[in-house]
Amino acid sequence: MSGSSVTKILTPGNHTKGEVEMYRRVDVPKIAPNARVALLAVQTYVDECGLEPLLLELVKVRASQLNGCAHCLDMHTKDARAMGETEQRLYAVAAWDEAPFFTERERAALAMTEAVTNISTNKVPDAVYESVRKHFTEKELVDLTMAIIAINSWNRMAITFRAVAGDHVPDVSHSHRR
Repeated sequence: MSGSSVTKILTPGNHTKGEVEMYRRVDVPKIAPNARVALLAVQTYVDECGLEPLLLELVKVRASQLNGCAHCLDMHTKDARAMGETEQRLYAVAAWDEAPFFTERERAALAMTEAVTNISTNKVPDAVYESVRKHFTEKELVDLTMAIIAINSWNRMAITFRAVAGDHVPDVSHSHRR
């Protein structure tokens, strides 16, 4: 294929006997920088919308779990921890509806994350929408939906082109955004 390459991504000391070697299919920023710029524009909107940064990280983690995106799970669990999120809550995100560690607002956001991420299965059920409306203003509801759209887009790019998990280092300068 013209313009594509398979790049072996292994960090020295980061690969031990028995681990699976992962290969990046395409270096998207190098091959199509404007594609990344387009997604970054959506992400910038989300980052500046005013929703709580830790809530946004929980949304990113849950969508990434549902989509099976190891790269994004690695990134967003590290970012959440750097912002002060607890291990206990991060472990429980996959079973948020059975864990007592989340606020009603977070539960509504996580339910909406599941509905929007799995939209082809059941659309967005009225019960989920009504629940989220109790905890978010209309503007926040749009912002939350944009956040879910953004992480689903990042997941799809990372999965398709095999962004490899493990090398993300959180920007600790943003850890104050609790």
